[in-house]
Amino acid sequence: MTRNYKLIISYDGTRFYGWESQTTTDMTIQGKLQNVLSLMVGKEVKLIGAGRTDAGVHAKAMVANVNLDTEKTVEEIRDYMNQYLPEDISIQDVRIASERFHSRYNAIGKTYCYTCYIGEGKPIFDRKYVYTPPMAPDVELMRKAAQYLIGEHDFASFCAKAQKKKSTVRHVDKIEIVEDGDYLRLIYHGNGFLYNMVRILTGTLLEVGFGKRTPESMVELLEAKNRKLAGYTAPPQGLCLVKVDYD
Repeated sequence: MTRNYKLIISYDGTRFYGWESQTTTDMTIQGKLQNVLSLMVGKEVKLIGAGRTDAGVHAKAMVANVNLDTEKTVEEIRDYMNQYLPEDISIQDVRIASERFHSRYNAIGKTYCYTCYIGEGKPIFDRKYVYTPPMAPDVELMRKAAQYLIGEHDFASFCAKAQKKKSTVRHVDKIEIVEDGDYLRLIYHGNGFLYNMVRILTGTLLEVGFGKRTPESMVELLEAKNRKLAGYTAPPQGLCLVKVDYD
């Protein structure tokens, strides 16, 4: 009997070329998952993810769904996948979902966390999961700038590859900047994010913290809808998808 299954997946994206499967490499998260599932059921399957993380980006709770014809229980599916998946991909949970559940189209919100290391020395054991800025930023200036970005806006200036036929309007309802010892965490929540959007937002906010931009300049950036005017794209290793929301 074919059923729709919902998967919660964690992965270290360091050595992968992002989430989306590609014809030129088998080193993608989606590709690895589909290979194991296809082996399990004896035929090719298509897995749908809630989003597409970039190369080098991590996830604590990516959500995906897949239709499978199997007699295995959800626990057996989970255990089978964890047995054959590489050590940097883990299935946290498997559940039977409704036939209409779609991990991407049904998602109503996502939480991302970008982590910077602002301590002294080098973060040797965290180096794959943090970004070390060239200098310590002024966090209060960053927080002031973030307030201008909250709400529904056209974020075209913060999108690496905007497509003319697709809307670049998104609603960001939280940008929380938390100092945690040697770490600075930027936590974003919104109804969706454009390609590289969180990393460009982070790079831009850091430039405010470095004194290269003013908090008020965020208004001009939003109005300009020009990627060239925004800040740099922060490196991928500091970014992690934390949660995907559903009704």
